Amino acid sequence: MKGYIFDLDGTVYLGSRMIEGAADAIRILRERGDKVVFLTNKPIATRASYAQKLTRMGIPTEIGDVLNSSLIVARYLQRTLKPGQRVYVIGEEPIRQELEAHGVEYTEDAGKADIVVLSWDRSFTYDKLNALYQASLRGAAVIASNPDVTCPLEDGQLPDTGTFIAALESALGKSAVVVAGKPSRIAAEEALQHMGLESTSCFVVGDRLETDVRMANDAGMHSVLVLTGVGTREQAEAGPDRPRTILPSIVKIVDL
Repeated sequence: MKGYIFDLDGTVYLGSRMIEGAADAIRILRERGDKVVFLTNKPIATRASYAQKLTRMGIPTEIGDVLNSSLIVARYLQRTLKPGQRVYVIGEEPIRQELEAHGVEYTEDAGKADIVVLSWDRSFTYDKLNALYQASLRGAAVIASNPDVTCPLEDGQLPDTGTFIAALESALGKSAVVVAGKPSRIAAEEALQHMGLESTSCFVVGDRLETDVRMANDAGMHSVLVLTGVGTREQAEAGPDRPRTILPSIVKIVDL
């Protein structure tokens, strides 16, 4: 048995368009007895909505088949949060819902925060940036859902959480953020625990070198770059995060 950890945006689909052949490839893996899980850094939708979207696209998916950065943050805080510590959230409703579901209470007063959860927020403002910065200066820990600088869409890309991290660390003049999503070891361990397999039996399939490929390489999993999203062959061959395998799309994964 092998395990396949699939990214979503840029790997299985682009926006509302399924990558051609993705549904058939995943069906074949499942039919031959391999394990499949979807791991996305995108925190602006619920795991239930991802499962519903994949099912509509022809890939039957239960909520338990989906891991996202919101879930990983919530589980991380559930394990590490100390009594009395207060959490301030910069992010959209899905990550707030995930935190609440895991018993993580948060404050609306950034001035009292011991921990700031930093996530993709399409209503991000200067006031939120300043609240984040001031909390950091006071010693609050910052836990980011994901480090992605952009998110791929059918017709281009949008700024993602990584741009907020860059703004904060530029102001502070130092690295100051713990990342929970890919490529962190936190995310890798969540995926491996879900699979119940050794790392050497697992493939991470994604379109980003700095998240998908790096996480796989760091955790001893097989890294597979697909060329349907952000990463290119030229970047893979020249950069530090080199995948073991490069495929034109998810379709060829069944041949590995």
